[in-house]
Amino acid sequence: MAFNQMKSMMNGALVLTTASFIAKLLSAIYRVPLQNIVGDEGFYVYQQVYPIYGIAITIALTGFPQFLSKLVAEQTTPKKKQYILNESYSLLCWCALGLWATIFFFANGVASLMGDVELSPVIRVASFTFLLLPVLSLYRGLFQGELLMIPTAVSQVVEQLLRVGVILFAAVSYASFSLTVYQTGAFAMAGAFIGGLAAWLILLYYDRKIHGVHLRTHLLLLSVPKEKQLVRRFFVEGGLVSVYSGLLILFQLIDSFLLINSLTNSGIAEQSAKVAKGVYDRGQPLVQLGLVVATALSASFLPALTKLIVQKNQAKFIHSAKLYLRFTTAIAGAAACGLAVLIPYLNFSLFKDFSGNWTLTAFVFAVGLMAEIQAYQSIAQSQGAFFTILKAAGIGLLVKLVATGLLTFYLGTFGASLSTLLGLVMVLFFLAKEENKEINDFKKERQFGFKLLVCLLLMVSILMIFFTGATLIFGGLETRTRAFVFSLLGVLLGASVFTKTAIMLHLFTIREWLLLPWGVKILRIGGKSNEDR
Repeated sequence: MAFNQMKSMMNGALVLTTASFIAKLLSAIYRVPLQNIVGDEGFYVYQQVYPIYGIAITIALTGFPQFLSKLVAEQTTPKKKQYILNESYSLLCWCALGLWATIFFFANGVASLMGDVELSPVIRVASFTFLLLPVLSLYRGLFQGELLMIPTAVSQVVEQLLRVGVILFAAVSYASFSLTVYQTGAFAMAGAFIGGLAAWLILLYYDRKIHGVHLRTHLLLLSVPKEKQLVRRFFVEGGLVSVYSGLLILFQLIDSFLLINSLTNSGIAEQSAKVAKGVYDRGQPLVQLGLVVATALSASFLPALTKLIVQKNQAKFIHSAKLYLRFTTAIAGAAACGLAVLIPYLNFSLFKDFSGNWTLTAFVFAVGLMAEIQAYQSIAQSQGAFFTILKAAGIGLLVKLVATGLLTFYLGTFGASLSTLLGLVMVLFFLAKEENKEINDFKKERQFGFKLLVCLLLMVSILMIFFTGATLIFGGLETRTRAFVFSLLGVLLGASVFTKTAIMLHLFTIREWLLLPWGVKILRIGGKSNEDR
């Protein structure tokens, strides 16, 4: 792959990373006042139904847009591209209607299986988000397939801004108008639909600006899909991208059905179980923030890897795949280890207490596992290895399903965190085992794996020394403000130490550093010239 093309792709990743970071930051921020105002029980209500919304947003933001971007990248003429988009739109519409109807009309049954029948109104409100899937998925897939990341980025940020605004208004209404936690949850879930409508309008604006009205008028027609091969690919490939993009959401859905029941079966009172589930769910926004860069890299690399396969350029494909894995493993590994050290400070500063520190510390290691899983999944998908991907996902979900009840019964929410890690380990193990040996050697080349381990150990050690010294000098975490300042300083220190050590140990080549946005500035700060070694 030419350097300029790779550089353009990485800039696309930067755009999506920035938008995703803003969206995930908003997603993390709103959870703080929401939990602070409605308490752990109110937070439990929202998070118990959140996986339904999470599945919808995963399909609309990453799952099917990535699949459609791959389809768009494969087309050689505008006419073929238009035909594929029309067929895809019809498929998405029928699927969206089916998902909405199933969840809306069977909400009572779903709530009963979750162990709390009062959740049914919240579930019904969440179901309406599925009706927006067709337009959001298709337009984002079209733009990403043409390496136009701005429309997706803008629509994502605006969608989250409006959604968060509605959620915060719901939280304030809970305190001001004495709403129940279930009424507040339903009110908050309505924000997803409102934000989705705004995102649709923005994507329509960019479509008219870039393509004119031609594409829009065709997409408004709903028909029965005629291409059987496309239907198969839609469910196999598109479904697999959605499964892997939302793997943690599916794990969270398993938690919604099993965790409360397992805790109450172990002898914990129902009210205490709901509070414990609310504490456990604090880890979700932290993991989402940690996965921002990995998700953006996946969205940018998948179309490029697919083109290399179509062009039968195996050498460049292997080089790009190994580069993708190196970037993902390093960035996500640093994020996971850094979050694990910061958990006590983040937990107290954001959620007012230290409840669930060990549970959350274990849970954030899902960042590193999930990021590498997404990378391997994208590489396998670009090569058409769909059975392997499906088998790996099935094994991981089965392990999570079996382990959650057992480990939660004996170890509480810490056991639930361990079951998530165990399921992800199984997925990653199977994907790596089935991958090309030459691609798997990315950890051995230039001693990448050993150097990364040194970078992570040094970063963690210095952070531990810093926090120990800060505690001795300034005292314990007596206020949330102090804990928040410590957290920010820890993030800056950890990122600086990791980056400086990575440059010193030549974790990446100079050329690889230059592919990264701001790579020149990073190297300059690290004391390296722009000359290749």
